[in-house]
Amino acid sequence: MTKMQELIHNDWWPVLKNVFEAPAYQQLREFLINEYQTQTVYPPAEDIFNAFRWTPYSQVKVVILGQDPYHGPGQAHGCSFSVRPGVPLPPSLKNIYQELATDVGVQPVHHGYLKSWADQGVLLLNAVLTVRSGQANSHRGMGWETITDAAIQALSQRPQPVIFILWGRSAQAKERLIDLNRNYVITSAHPSPLSAYRGFFGSRPFSRANLALQSWGVEPIDWQLPMNVTE
Repeated sequence: MTKMQELIHNDWWPVLKNVFEAPAYQQLREFLINEYQTQTVYPPAEDIFNAFRWTPYSQVKVVILGQDPYHGPGQAHGCSFSVRPGVPLPPSLKNIYQELATDVGVQPVHHGYLKSWADQGVLLLNAVLTVRSGQANSHRGMGWETITDAAIQALSQRPQPVIFILWGRSAQAKERLIDLNRNYVITSAHPSPLSAYRGFFGSRPFSRANLALQSWGVEPIDWQLPMNVTE
């Protein structure tokens, strides 16, 4: 078993194997080794592939696509918009929770740990999987897009369709990778404080996703997060 198979040990591995074994990933790997040795980089190296580990390829119902990880201390742990138990809610996640309550009436929780969504088939994927501390987009264009684009395309072509939730221009640029005749795409402004009032609030992505799942005969997502969580 290769090192990458140990990190991604479910049915994502055969889907992404060729990409991880291509020269482009080897270049990215060398870049990351240097970055982790010389800079403060998030998430911790062992958490980089948590989104794939938490939600196997065959079980993905919904993709919530982020841009790159949170770049503040202790926040990023490999899943878009999620933070570990005990970490204060980032502003974007606060806005997501506000829309969630308005859209589907869930009870507010005081943590940002989204694993219960991932366990139900919500792939919490960032387009870029690492970032330097305090420097948003600092690893953009370094090679992660080859891998995450391949994941999006593989899901788009899967026999069972997928719902893609694309918030903001960066995520919406990935729409070109998606077969719109077979899958369902939900777009709006990004939930960040800079743009949430420009079309994120009131976009109702959670209820729309569930309506689409139900129309396909698929169990909808229970968006209610547990009140108390531990890792």
